[in-house]
Amino acid sequence: MPGAPELTHFREGLPRMVDVSGKAPTTRTASAEVWVLLPPEAWAALEAGTNPKGDPLTVARLAGLAGSKKTAELIVLCHPIPVTGADVQVTLEPQGVHIVTTVKTTAPTGVEMEALTAASVAALNVYDMLKAASKAIEVTGLRLLTKTGGKSGDYVASAR
Repeated sequence: MPGAPELTHFREGLPRMVDVSGKAPTTRTASAEVWVLLPPEAWAALEAGTNPKGDPLTVARLAGLAGSKKTAELIVLCHPIPVTGADVQVTLEPQGVHIVTTVKTTAPTGVEMEALTAASVAALNVYDMLKAASKAIEVTGLRLLTKTGGKSGDYVASAR
Protein backbone atom coordinates (compact mmCIF):
# COMPACT_ATOMS: atom_id res chain seq x y z
CA MET A 1 0.00 0.00 0.00
CA PRO A 2 1.67 3.25 -1.12
CA GLY A 3 2.47 5.68 1.68
CA ALA A 4 1.68 3.16 4.41
CA PRO A 5 4.19 2.98 7.26
CA GLU A 6 6.53 0.02 7.35
CA LEU A 7 5.38 -2.48 9.96
CA THR A 8 8.16 -3.48 12.35
CA HIS A 9 6.71 -6.83 13.40
CA PHE A 10 5.43 -7.95 9.99
CA ARG A 11 7.21 -8.53 6.66
CA GLU A 12 5.24 -9.45 3.55
CA GLY A 13 2.21 -10.04 5.78
CA LEU A 14 3.99 -12.47 8.10
CA PRO A 15 4.90 -11.91 11.77
CA ARG A 16 8.55 -11.67 12.74
CA MET A 17 10.69 -10.78 15.72
CA VAL A 18 12.49 -7.48 15.16
CA ASP A 19 16.28 -7.78 15.02
CA VAL A 20 17.74 -5.69 17.87
CA SER A 21 21.28 -7.06 17.57
CA GLY A 22 22.56 -3.75 16.21
CA LYS A 23 21.23 -1.71 19.12
CA ALA A 24 23.47 -0.93 22.09
CA PRO A 25 22.27 -2.14 25.48
CA THR A 26 21.07 0.72 27.68
CA THR A 27 19.51 0.89 31.13
CA ARG A 28 15.72 0.86 30.95
CA THR A 29 12.98 0.77 33.55
CA ALA A 30 9.21 0.47 33.48
CA SER A 31 6.44 0.53 36.07
CA ALA A 32 2.87 -0.71 35.71
CA GLU A 33 -0.22 -0.95 37.88
CA VAL A 34 -3.39 -3.01 38.12
CA TRP A 35 -6.30 -3.22 40.54
CA VAL A 36 -8.06 -6.27 41.92
CA LEU A 37 -11.51 -5.13 43.05
CA LEU A 38 -12.88 -7.22 45.88
CA PRO A 39 -16.54 -7.90 46.65
CA PRO A 40 -17.44 -7.79 50.37
CA GLU A 41 -17.05 -11.53 50.96
CA ALA A 42 -13.55 -11.64 49.45
CA TRP A 43 -12.57 -8.48 51.33
CA ALA A 44 -13.82 -10.02 54.60
CA ALA A 45 -11.86 -13.26 54.05
CA LEU A 46 -8.69 -11.33 53.29
CA GLU A 47 -9.06 -8.88 56.17
CA ALA A 48 -9.93 -11.60 58.71
CA GLY A 49 -7.12 -13.88 57.56
CA THR A 50 -9.63 -16.69 56.99
CA ASN A 51 -8.90 -17.27 53.32
CA PRO A 52 -8.62 -21.05 52.98
CA LYS A 53 -5.71 -20.88 50.51
CA GLY A 54 -3.51 -18.62 52.63
CA ASP A 55 -2.10 -15.11 52.11
CA PRO A 56 -2.88 -13.90 48.57
CA LEU A 57 -0.79 -10.73 48.90
CA THR A 58 2.46 -12.59 49.54
CA VAL A 59 1.71 -15.05 46.75
CA ALA A 60 0.97 -12.13 44.40
CA ARG A 61 4.37 -10.56 45.11
CA LEU A 62 6.20 -13.79 44.29
CA ALA A 63 4.06 -14.47 41.23
CA GLY A 64 4.68 -10.98 39.87
CA LEU A 65 8.43 -11.40 40.22
CA ALA A 66 8.28 -14.74 38.41
CA GLY A 67 6.00 -13.30 35.72
CA SER A 68 8.46 -10.52 34.92
CA LYS A 69 11.06 -13.15 34.04
CA LYS A 70 8.68 -15.26 31.90
CA THR A 71 7.37 -12.45 29.66
CA ALA A 72 9.05 -13.60 26.44
CA GLU A 73 7.41 -17.03 26.87
CA LEU A 74 3.95 -15.43 27.02
CA ILE A 75 4.12 -12.43 24.66
CA VAL A 76 4.90 -14.04 21.34
CA LEU A 77 7.00 -11.30 19.68
CA CYS A 78 8.69 -10.07 22.86
CA HIS A 79 12.46 -10.46 23.13
CA PRO A 80 13.88 -12.41 26.05
CA ILE A 81 15.84 -9.85 28.05
CA PRO A 82 17.79 -10.01 31.29
CA VAL A 83 15.64 -8.73 34.12
CA THR A 84 18.27 -7.09 36.33
CA GLY A 85 15.81 -5.93 38.98
CA ALA A 86 12.13 -6.25 39.80
CA ASP A 87 9.86 -5.02 42.57
CA VAL A 88 6.21 -5.85 43.19
CA GLN A 89 4.28 -3.74 45.68
CA VAL A 90 0.92 -5.16 46.76
CA THR A 91 -1.25 -3.03 49.03
CA LEU A 92 -4.74 -3.37 50.38
CA GLU A 93 -6.74 -0.23 49.66
CA PRO A 94 -10.42 0.62 50.25
CA GLN A 95 -11.21 -0.35 46.61
CA GLY A 96 -9.28 -3.62 46.76
CA VAL A 97 -5.76 -4.78 46.06
CA HIS A 98 -3.46 -2.31 44.29
CA ILE A 99 -0.43 -3.78 42.56
CA VAL A 100 2.48 -1.68 41.29
CA THR A 101 5.43 -3.34 39.56
CA THR A 102 8.81 -1.93 38.56
CA VAL A 103 11.22 -3.82 36.33
CA LYS A 104 14.74 -2.86 35.26
CA THR A 105 17.12 -4.12 32.59
CA THR A 106 20.20 -3.24 30.64
CA ALA A 107 19.29 -4.42 27.16
CA PRO A 108 18.82 -3.27 23.55
CA THR A 109 15.03 -3.21 23.95
CA GLY A 110 12.52 -2.00 26.52
CA VAL A 111 11.06 -3.58 29.62
CA GLU A 112 7.45 -2.31 29.50
CA MET A 113 6.00 -5.73 28.72
CA GLU A 114 7.84 -7.24 31.68
CA ALA A 115 6.31 -4.68 34.05
CA LEU A 116 2.82 -5.20 32.59
CA THR A 117 3.17 -8.98 32.69
CA ALA A 118 4.35 -8.87 36.30
CA ALA A 119 1.29 -6.81 37.26
CA SER A 120 -1.07 -9.10 35.34
CA VAL A 121 0.32 -12.30 36.80
CA ALA A 122 0.27 -10.86 40.33
CA ALA A 123 -3.38 -9.83 39.90
CA LEU A 124 -4.40 -13.22 38.54
CA ASN A 125 -2.77 -14.88 41.53
CA VAL A 126 -4.82 -12.68 43.89
CA TYR A 127 -7.93 -13.85 42.05
CA ASP A 128 -6.85 -17.49 42.24
CA MET A 129 -6.09 -17.27 45.95
CA LEU A 130 -9.43 -15.59 46.78
CA LYS A 131 -11.79 -17.26 44.30
CA ALA A 132 -13.07 -19.64 46.98
CA ALA A 133 -14.40 -16.59 48.83
CA SER A 134 -15.96 -15.00 45.72
CA LYS A 135 -16.05 -15.48 41.96
CA ALA A 136 -17.07 -11.81 41.52
CA ILE A 137 -13.52 -10.47 41.94
CA GLU A 138 -12.60 -8.07 39.13
CA VAL A 139 -9.16 -7.36 37.68
CA THR A 140 -9.09 -3.90 36.12
CA GLY A 141 -7.02 -0.85 35.25
CA LEU A 142 -3.88 -2.52 33.93
CA ARG A 143 -1.63 0.22 32.54
CA LEU A 144 1.92 1.40 32.07
CA LEU A 145 2.80 4.07 34.62
CA THR A 146 6.33 5.00 33.58
CA LYS A 147 9.16 4.00 31.31
CA THR A 148 12.70 5.28 30.96
CA GLY A 149 15.35 4.76 28.31
CA GLY A 150 15.23 3.74 24.70
CA LYS A 151 14.68 5.53 21.42
CA SER A 152 11.14 6.67 22.28
CA GLY A 153 12.35 8.37 25.48
CA ASP A 154 10.69 8.58 28.85
CA TYR A 155 6.97 8.24 29.54
CA VAL A 156 4.83 9.11 32.54
CA ALA A 157 1.11 8.24 32.55
CA SER A 158 -1.39 10.92 33.41
CA ALA A 159 -2.95 10.80 36.89
CA ARG A 160 -6.30 9.09 37.28
